[in-house]
Amino acid sequence: MNNLVEELQWRGLVHDMMPGTEEQLTKEMTTTYIGFDPTSDSLHIGSLVPIILLVHLEKFGHKPIALVGGATGMIGDPSGKSDERNLLDEATLDKNVAGIKAVLSRFLDFNSTATNAPILVNNYDWMKDFSFINFARDVGKRITVNYMMAKDSVKKRLAGEGEGMSFTEFTYQLIQGYDFHHLYKTYNCLLQMGGSDQWGNITTGTELVRRMNGEGAKAFAMTCPLITKADGSKFGKSEGGNIWLTADKTSVYKFYQFWLNTTDVDAEKYIKIFTFLDKSTIDSLIAEHHEAPHLRVLQRKLAEEVTVFVHEKEELGKAIHASAILFGNATADDLKNLDEATFLEVFDGVPQAEISRADIEAGIDIVTVLNEKTGFMKSNGEARRALSANSISVNKAKVTEEFKLTSNDLINNQFVLLQSGKKNYFVIRVK
Repeated sequence: MNNLVEELQWRGLVHDMMPGTEEQLTKEMTTTYIGFDPTSDSLHIGSLVPIILLVHLEKFGHKPIALVGGATGMIGDPSGKSDERNLLDEATLDKNVAGIKAVLSRFLDFNSTATNAPILVNNYDWMKDFSFINFARDVGKRITVNYMMAKDSVKKRLAGEGEGMSFTEFTYQLIQGYDFHHLYKTYNCLLQMGGSDQWGNITTGTELVRRMNGEGAKAFAMTCPLITKADGSKFGKSEGGNIWLTADKTSVYKFYQFWLNTTDVDAEKYIKIFTFLDKSTIDSLIAEHHEAPHLRVLQRKLAEEVTVFVHEKEELGKAIHASAILFGNATADDLKNLDEATFLEVFDGVPQAEISRADIEAGIDIVTVLNEKTGFMKSNGEARRALSANSISVNKAKVTEEFKLTSNDLINNQFVLLQSGKKNYFVIRVK
């Protein structure tokens, strides 16, 4: 088989790997799983790397399993955390699990009939009937407390970071380890992958597979680095919070802009991690970018590829179109084709004022609009001078002093965009 590990290594997607993992992946189709924590009803771009790993696995002929942690989500993974997470109620957890399954189904075809078709599982299905006594007897006795306490996720919490660790969280690695055992027994799953902060949990799983299935049982582990920005700040966040993989939480325009605004250093790193472009194509793009960084060739290609992967090509076109409205030569018709959410995203932070619908329907002269009704211009005189200089636009169309604003000029029946010169915008909201 083609060498998946080599592919992941040049992309910067390998952090730790158990001995024998590469040999196993080159020898035969290997069933591999990655877990997703249902802390929300969607996934943000921090989850893109494990999703991409599953897609790479399938492309290289291996069988990927996406596990949604309906059971482990009830406890909370202590890895990388300094305090215990609030526990979710069952209704919220069910909603989150359903949402995550819907997101994952956009990237992996769980209805495929191929030999290596992806599988979607929920660990609640096999943990819900497990009694505490049976778990303590059948699983707890297999791993010593000494072994569990040696894990970094446990040692850091016990060393004084936060308020310590509850018994509930302490058992997390055993429950996740049992997931690996269950998948090993049910699907012959031999490999678990995840972020580098999961190394302790994953290796507990490999140990549990060996101890519950005999010395001949083999299981493997591989982790990828946690993604950061070049300045050390957390990846996946903007000033407005998380960047999500669903348009109801993060508009496609905002999603596209996030990648477009990546720094040069990060773009070189991210285009290897978050796209499926081959090495020669990426090397050519990087070389082209170095010759003319101001053209932002790398950022544009990165934004296009990731947006198509997450939201499809048609949505990319809308995002590029919306970007051109703010920075290019858009028309009134272009503006009127924007939906309300995208319009507000494009002009987020632009000053606004409200005008009554009655005033708009009666018609208001543009000088009154610019000064008295909005304060966009400081005086009627300034408004008239700007109009005489042909520097005022309404919905991207130049207007003169004779222009009257009416309901025919409304975008989505509620907005008007004023512009002075090239960069000064003002939004009128009609109430």
